[in-house]
Amino acid sequence: MPPTDVTALIRTELPRLAGSLRKVGELILDDPAAVTRCSAAELGRRTGTSQATVTRFCRAIGLESYQHLLIELAQERGRGEVSDWGSTEIDTDISPDDGLERVVQVIGVADLRAIQQTIDRIDLDALERASQALAKARRIDVYGVGGSGAVAQETETRLFRIGCQVRGWTEVHGAATSAALLTPADVAIGISHSGATRETLEPLETARERGATTIALTTDPRSPLARAADIRLLSAASETSFRTGSIGGRHSVLMLVDCLYVRVAQLSYQRASASLALTDHITPRHAVKSRRRK
Repeated sequence: MPPTDVTALIRTELPRLAGSLRKVGELILDDPAAVTRCSAAELGRRTGTSQATVTRFCRAIGLESYQHLLIELAQERGRGEVSDWGSTEIDTDISPDDGLERVVQVIGVADLRAIQQTIDRIDLDALERASQALAKARRIDVYGVGGSGAVAQETETRLFRIGCQVRGWTEVHGAATSAALLTPADVAIGISHSGATRETLEPLETARERGATTIALTTDPRSPLARAADIRLLSAASETSFRTGSIGGRHSVLMLVDCLYVRVAQLSYQRASASLALTDHITPRHAVKSRRRK
């Protein structure tokens, strides 16, 4: 498996699991360090299941065996001990009584960890193929709703600034109409934390049917959105109390967008440079000058 934290993988897969398999996953997430000291039979007893269920859980999340799970948990713990982003062991739960200092610490550590996990998950070949497609595209569609809609709009803003013909679609009818008008010369990007959002999946599938190159930005490599895309880029979530789902993963997916933006700017250097030069004056021109008091 790629060098990403196995606990992040379990969080991604957990919504698809039910019954006894879900119990195993929840206990591992509750205390991964303790699990590394358990045999498969003991973990089965602690979850009220069985050794066979633990083995089925490992296979359900894409691991070969329980021994593979133990190795991944140990490696994850080791990465946390040697890297700055993971050096602070801190619970992600925030209670109503927690002080502001703890709130800042929990959120900061969670976001740093998610960004590092996203960096670890990046498939450089996929990132390059996506960037090449975007740099050459006649037109670019970006689909996303809810929290991912904000990321879609941010993607539009960045690519538009460097001369790309791009539009972010956050309304399903507009997205579906635009997707139906794409051609093999175009690119469509679908952004969804879960990878299962119908309003994002359907226009991406239409875009692919029309021959456009399709790119998925999601946390789940086995989601419907990932399967519908020609190219998949995976992010990690930084969930804490009050910040679940796409809210918790916003920073890491924006990091992927930044990587695409900079690489596309490199690949289309003359166009990007000319576009930036033509627009650099706009923000300073609209800045309000401070008035000095006499």
